[in-house]
Amino acid sequence: MLVDAFSVLLVDDEVEFLDTLLKRLRKRNLNVSGVHSGEQALAFLQAQPVDVVVLDVKMPGMDGLETLRAIKKSFPLIEVIMLTGHANMEVAIEGMELGAFDYLMKPMDIDELLYKLQDAYKKKALHERRIQDSVEGVLRGKR
Repeated sequence: MLVDAFSVLLVDDEVEFLDTLLKRLRKRNLNVSGVHSGEQALAFLQAQPVDVVVLDVKMPGMDGLETLRAIKKSFPLIEVIMLTGHANMEVAIEGMELGAFDYLMKPMDIDELLYKLQDAYKKKALHERRIQDSVEGVLRGKR
């Protein structure tokens, strides 16, 4: 399954899980990078914006919800999919309330993740198009 060219950042403190997921997504021709903490994710996004972030909920230091808040504050158009290894619906719901696109339970099916990534990217692209159209409309009105 070939995916339109969009970029993804995976954020997970479990090194083996992250490495495996990176390999599996790259085999599907996805432009994907990975970091091991919320702090690293924010630094990465400052240097290299992405379209979709897949974010683990439970991490030492800056946890997933704290990272989600910071991402949405600095990069409101980036879509975020929360990953949780713990059947914790309250955290998933809180993530959605904070602006997450969706969530997945670990271990997840790779195809399900790909579908959610594509849907999140489509939502971001549509949002960007609407902003662009409204800016162009304002500029046309000022001429």
